[in-house]
Amino acid sequence: MKVSFTAPLWAWSGNAAWYFVTVPGEVSDDIRDRPRMPRGFGAVKVRVTVGGSTWDTSVFPDSKVGAYILPVKKAVRAAEGIGEGEPVDVRLELI
Repeated sequence: MKVSFTAPLWAWSGNAAWYFVTVPGEVSDDIRDRPRMPRGFGAVKVRVTVGGSTWDTSVFPDSKVGAYILPVKKAVRAAEGIGEGEPVDVRLELI
């Protein structure tokens, strides 16, 4: 499964400086419906491309919004010049 979407970057409200993009509802539903081996916290392994940056990570279910969330590490935010609240063009592939 490969998908593309655009969503704003947002900061986690806790003490740590984590930043995320929320995976749109329809895409989250498609991810949820795919059969896979269970992993901790409901994580799903993905390969992500934002601009010229590609990395492997996991998306995690967020029960508050009913969708998966994608962590965006500091090195990617810096390399791509992305700040909080800005739209992020994401290419996501399940691995």
